[in-house]
Amino acid sequence: MSNAGTVHHLRAGGTSVVLATAGTALPQVLHWGPDLGDVDRHVLVDLVRVSEPPLVSGQLDVVVPLALLAEHSSGWMGTPGLTGHRAGTDFSTAFVVRSLEVQDPAPQDDVAARVRVEAADDVAGLRIGIVLELLPSGLLRMRASLRNEAPGVFDVGSLDLALPVPRSAAEVLDLTGRHLRERAVQRHELTLGTHLRESRRARGHDASLVLAAGVAGFGHRSGEVHAVHVAWSGNTRCYAERTNLGSSMLAGGELLLAGEVRLAEGETYTGPWVYASHGEGLDELAERFHRFLRARPEHPRSPRPVTLNVWEAVYFGHDLERLSELADVAAAIGVERYVLDDGWFASRRDDTSGLGDWYVSPDVWPQGLAPLVDHVHALGMQFGLWFEPEMVNPDSDLYRAHPDWILSAGGRVPVPARHQQVLDLANPAAYDHVRTRLLAVLAEHEIDYVKWDYNRDLVEPGHQPTGRAGAHEQTLAVYRLLEEVRAAHPGLEIESCAGGGGRADLGILARTDRVWASDCIDPLERQLIETGTRLLIPPELIGSHIGSPVSHATGRAHSLDFRAGTAFFSHLGIEWDVRTASPQERERLAEWVAAHKRHRRLLHTGTVVHADHQEPSLWVHGVVAPDRREAIFAVVQARTPVASPVGRVRLPGLADDLTYRVAPLPPGDVTTGRAGHGPAPWWDEPAVLTGRVLAAVGVQAPVLNPEQLVLLHLTTP
Repeated sequence: MSNAGTVHHLRAGGTSVVLATAGTALPQVLHWGPDLGDVDRHVLVDLVRVSEPPLVSGQLDVVVPLALLAEHSSGWMGTPGLTGHRAGTDFSTAFVVRSLEVQDPAPQDDVAARVRVEAADDVAGLRIGIVLELLPSGLLRMRASLRNEAPGVFDVGSLDLALPVPRSAAEVLDLTGRHLRERAVQRHELTLGTHLRESRRARGHDASLVLAAGVAGFGHRSGEVHAVHVAWSGNTRCYAERTNLGSSMLAGGELLLAGEVRLAEGETYTGPWVYASHGEGLDELAERFHRFLRARPEHPRSPRPVTLNVWEAVYFGHDLERLSELADVAAAIGVERYVLDDGWFASRRDDTSGLGDWYVSPDVWPQGLAPLVDHVHALGMQFGLWFEPEMVNPDSDLYRAHPDWILSAGGRVPVPARHQQVLDLANPAAYDHVRTRLLAVLAEHEIDYVKWDYNRDLVEPGHQPTGRAGAHEQTLAVYRLLEEVRAAHPGLEIESCAGGGGRADLGILARTDRVWASDCIDPLERQLIETGTRLLIPPELIGSHIGSPVSHATGRAHSLDFRAGTAFFSHLGIEWDVRTASPQERERLAEWVAAHKRHRRLLHTGTVVHADHQEPSLWVHGVVAPDRREAIFAVVQARTPVASPVGRVRLPGLADDLTYRVAPLPPGDVTTGRAGHGPAPWWDEPAVLTGRVLAAVGVQAPVLNPEQLVLLHLTTP
């Protein structure tokens, strides 16, 4: 760290953060972005001086800083970082810094540098603590805690932390979507005003995993870009803002419902971590998130087991003989984990009843689950089980006994979704019941894996009988329940599913082992869904399954190679009644599974890269080994191109001076295009090229039919 009086320079993982304080004002970030090197203290002092904007007519007579917590009292007329009031007063704060502690290096190995700020507003009777941490990956994160130190309740409206982005940031990218179409990228100009993204569902099919701002036209491999992510599994808000004074920022925090956080004297509200990344292109920005996740102690270290989930094979049609036969075929193909989905409990023969009654159905399973569990384990596979612990059907014994246990407001039942309501897990009795039943089922059987589902939005999430808003407490209760289940079963792995990819944030990933990216496993849709998801999450934490020949979600038919090649890079699974597959299909599927197993160490530890190819019908992505001596790329023909052939595709992310052998990778080497003499002249004989040539010039793409792909394997001598 360089320290020039009130300037602090933090460095790690290719990132510099320059933090400045003036007197007792809250600190502001002068630079967050590429590493500035070992900057002399005199340079830092002058950086503060040359960063001060001039005063212009029609504005205030003082320079208005953008602090980590923006305050109106400083003259900031944009969105304030803290909103709230004490019976209508203390709506505007003026925090005075009481202490600022810089730890560089930080005492923990997983944090490179840490800054702690304590500030108080004695008039408002509030104290705030802000923690800013620079992580070894170059990722920055920050969070704030607000304490009420005066008599009377302080109602918190919002608590958002902000970071500046350069004036060159001219374009915003965020993600939106819906069930079966998550993580859709949208881009537009960053103009004066506020681009606000809020999620009020307590899950996020339409929420933005990241909110990014960068130079116009930034891509995967080029263009300076910055982004924030709110690591919270409840309601969130993030926004990009540009003011008429030339300031631009990204900010985020929890979205609080009215009256949700009311602090009595001595009480504290702590907001979620807000993560921030930057890069020269989206790939570098995403890599910082991936490196952080992979460095965590809880990150899965064992090879990710090839998984078969029975949902699209049988739906609610549970039958021991049928499911055992499915397990036999799965094991023969090479599956390593078998998951029994919805329908094994109580009266759950469809989605209208039984949810909440976590007892094995004696009608469907007269001998219990043991025969299937034992059969799956005897085949050498792990056994997984589906739960939806936070929900209840009105047609259930639990609801009939305790209708007062659901989240509701105004003495009315919220609108139904999938015939279900939400259990109020902040109610101790409801929480204890769910926890007891989950642990009982897990204790009764040798369960290796839980698919933890969450299939509806939180509409009017109020605590009974008061009706007070409760999305915040519900989220904390879900976190606590996950932590208690894992503590009781340390070897258990948990998947986060929320009607597909509705809960895929870093808050839930601190307590689970993978996310289900979408209920849509149409491979063409998945190419886009997983590209958006990979902006935050590395491939090994993204469940991606090979579906049946005709997609259950879209009705489109795709070849087995396209379905398997799309799922190949992530945590591979199968969601298909493989009993109905032909012998040839089973053999081909086994080849794909075997190839994935051979290469999954590379796929699940390497750097994710995407080519910025100018032909919009052709997509190129891949994974490059940490030492850059090996790589696998997918060349995806999404639709028919206007011009054919499409020309050369560049293969980015390689070491410039290394020489690579480039060859098709079986089984992803089969092409069916309109070429008269093979897919490309070089296809049948490996090419030997340097990384610099491959990145700058590339190789001729093979001719492919639409909705097909091939894999390329790059190795060094």
